[in-house]
Amino acid sequence: MEHFGRKVEGIIFDVDGTLLDTMPVWHDAGARFLATLGIEAEEGLGDRLFTETVETGAKYIIKEYGLDMTVKQVAEGINNQVAHAYREEADFKPGAKELLDAIRKEKIPMTIATSTHRPFIVAAFERLGVLDYFTEIYTASEVGKTKEEPDMFFIAAEKMGTKIENTWVFEDGLYAAKTARKFGFGTVGIYDEVSAKDEREMKELVDYYLYTLKNFKFI
Repeated sequence: MEHFGRKVEGIIFDVDGTLLDTMPVWHDAGARFLATLGIEAEEGLGDRLFTETVETGAKYIIKEYGLDMTVKQVAEGINNQVAHAYREEADFKPGAKELLDAIRKEKIPMTIATSTHRPFIVAAFERLGVLDYFTEIYTASEVGKTKEEPDMFFIAAEKMGTKIENTWVFEDGLYAAKTARKFGFGTVGIYDEVSAKDEREMKELVDYYLYTLKNFKFI
């Protein structure tokens, strides 16, 4: 099958907000951690922390809530909330599992490019039964670059043995979709409530913009 004159030789998937409905996990992790201490979070804490690293978010929480804890302790507490969600709660976004099954049936290679730490992704994928669907998982921390740079996408395409122009990137993040588009990949933008503010710009950027993966006849 071809799309816009491009074949589908391989596919690179983001995870959070694209395959899994996990963006709220990250958005609410600080509040969930505070709840374990019996503290009710301020309204809008998730929005305030969303662009922070876990460590800088921990510093903010310590200062604002007067916690007698170290940055390391708070960061570990936040990460524990996230880890639990991936191990026990994270689920597919609508249509994601069906799309993965269809791609696998056609023997088209798939890889993961994610900003999330590997153990979280592995735990969720093992529980959901799709870990072996992917040729490899690439993470920003292991590659040493965020998806503002093309490194993860290039490495994934090389691993799959696919041409850049025939390799498709599925993303909910505007910044990552911009990178993929700039360097010649096919692009599919996925709507997620957390990134809804970027909807208009994403629509103008990508080859396909989807509100759901359900019934998406890509293969």
